[in-house]
Amino acid sequence: QVTLVESKGGWVQAGGSLTLSCTLSGRTFSSYAMGWFRQAPGKEREYVAGINWSGSTDYPESVKGRFTIVRDNAKSTAHLHMNSLKPEDTAVYYCAASLDSSGSYLGGYQHWGQGTQVTVSS
Repeated sequence: QVTLVESKGGWVQAGGSLTLSCTLSGRTFSSYAMGWFRQAPGKEREYVAGINWSGSTDYPESVKGRFTIVRDNAKSTAHLHMNSLKPEDTAVYYCAASLDSSGSYLGGYQHWGQGTQVTVSS
């Protein structure tokens, strides 16, 4: 059984930085592509970053240049480094794992973390 555990989010002022971590247990981490998504109140869950097995990354325009996803296979952990945060980045952030592919398609991810709140104040 795969379990994803996310680090605690937090509160940060606009322009600040925050790093989220997601640790996978129960299976071989390197077999999974990893993704980060977020969901703000009243909005659909949206993709913010993905990394495949070889380390190739992908971002939507809304976070490109500000967010960086990295993976540490030795620690079975994926990190999301978030810089230049904006109030519109406020959301619950979820990590997800996929055996099939990375990318923005929510349905392609078999396992999800519990979510962690990130709040950016202006």
